[in-house]
Amino acid sequence: MEMELAGFWVAVAVALAGLFWWWNDYWYALPFRLHRGSVKLPPGYMGIPFIGEMPAFLWYFKLVRPLLCRPDDFINAKRRKYGDGIGLYRAYLFGSPTIITCTPSATKMVLQDESSFSMSWNNVELVGATSLAAVEGPAHSRVRALVVRAVNQPDALRKITLMVQPRVLASLSSWSNRGRITAFKEAKKVTLASIGMYFASIESEDVLETIDDLVTGVISGIRAFPINFPGTALHYALQCRRKAKAIFREELEKRSKFEASVAKNDLMEALMQMKDEEGNLLSEGEVLDNIFTLIIAGYSSTSVAIMWAVYYLAKYPEVVVKLREEHMLLCKKQGELVTYEEIASCKYTTKVVEEIIRMANISAFVVRTAKKDVDYKGYRIPKGWKVACWLRYFQTNPEHFEDPMWFNPDRWNEAPKAGSYMVFGGGPRMCAGNMFARLQVAVLLHHLVLGYRWKLVNPNAGMMSYLPHPNPADDVEIDISQI
Repeated sequence: MEMELAGFWVAVAVALAGLFWWWNDYWYALPFRLHRGSVKLPPGYMGIPFIGEMPAFLWYFKLVRPLLCRPDDFINAKRRKYGDGIGLYRAYLFGSPTIITCTPSATKMVLQDESSFSMSWNNVELVGATSLAAVEGPAHSRVRALVVRAVNQPDALRKITLMVQPRVLASLSSWSNRGRITAFKEAKKVTLASIGMYFASIESEDVLETIDDLVTGVISGIRAFPINFPGTALHYALQCRRKAKAIFREELEKRSKFEASVAKNDLMEALMQMKDEEGNLLSEGEVLDNIFTLIIAGYSSTSVAIMWAVYYLAKYPEVVVKLREEHMLLCKKQGELVTYEEIASCKYTTKVVEEIIRMANISAFVVRTAKKDVDYKGYRIPKGWKVACWLRYFQTNPEHFEDPMWFNPDRWNEAPKAGSYMVFGGGPRMCAGNMFARLQVAVLLHHLVLGYRWKLVNPNAGMMSYLPHPNPADDVEIDISQI
């Protein structure tokens, strides 16, 4: 009798363990399995209640060294277990049932179809509910058009080229005077100085340093688990956002009350003057949401790209030699400003910048939400589910790029395979400042290779984390001096 009772409880424990292990699949996927039609969910595993596959996700993104595996192995593990299929897998990530796309065709379908998929943020309050990153329809089109004109068109880029160079030159001089610097820390400073000036006419070093700390805090919470209580990344990020908005609100109020007649000619002023279809100006909240979110977007992507530029050029000195030869043809004296047209004429530099951005993999994935049930090649993406478009997998997949982890600017002698290069997203929400980011990297490269030599202090430094961006353990520490 005791043996039978013990066996019973063992069976109960096994059943409960199985229920716990497969809970999300039972809760979300079982209804589709019972459906007798031809439509089914993509293959995959959705994990335990509430947590889902987050332990595996964090393992690949934060807890292992690159010699063991990389974030791409999160997808590779699914491909090995469930087959290639059509590049769709189901999961449960960041508190939501999720469909992962990892092929160009499936991702293109999601990113281009705004009628079926809306922009989605796990913590939308951090990017601002009324910002360009979150709104849809006419509001999105209106603000995006303004931003493109302000930072991504040739006339704007000509102005930006001349505006950013004094800060670049001062920063490089400071780097060499100190001899040893941390590239990521310094890249953030020079990027924020340029963006702070061009976006909101902020020049105070103390204010910029404060904004730097606050923006870093906000970025750390954008992909954090959606739990808001003291001690969590989200809670800290929300505090940082409130403090940062207060800084920009003070500037906004000062302009509205005391300096309305003084033209700033910056992005904040353009947003303050923008009107909707009915002639109404943007509200204070809309201006603040947009200016802060645009600063986050431009600051984070560009500073990470500059850090990796310093890293890869130190690793590949033959690339520096070719860059230096190209830029010496511009016949510029050290410290003399270069024009936008001159930068654009440097074809090898363009290839180097593209390779830096590809290797940096600044945005690992973007997220959308299905507005309705969407059927794709026999599989269903259910209404209300998140869709994680795994962009970095394209740039690091040997099926798309030969020897993808080799830094090789000459691979850009030919155009990449269609859909295999989506570093700035795709569809109507492709990054509105993609040329702005490329330009800032190219301008820094011009002055760096002509005037300086540098080497890595820790050439074998491993990766600290891949979230929120790929980051070496030493933040790329270098020794630098003037030529």
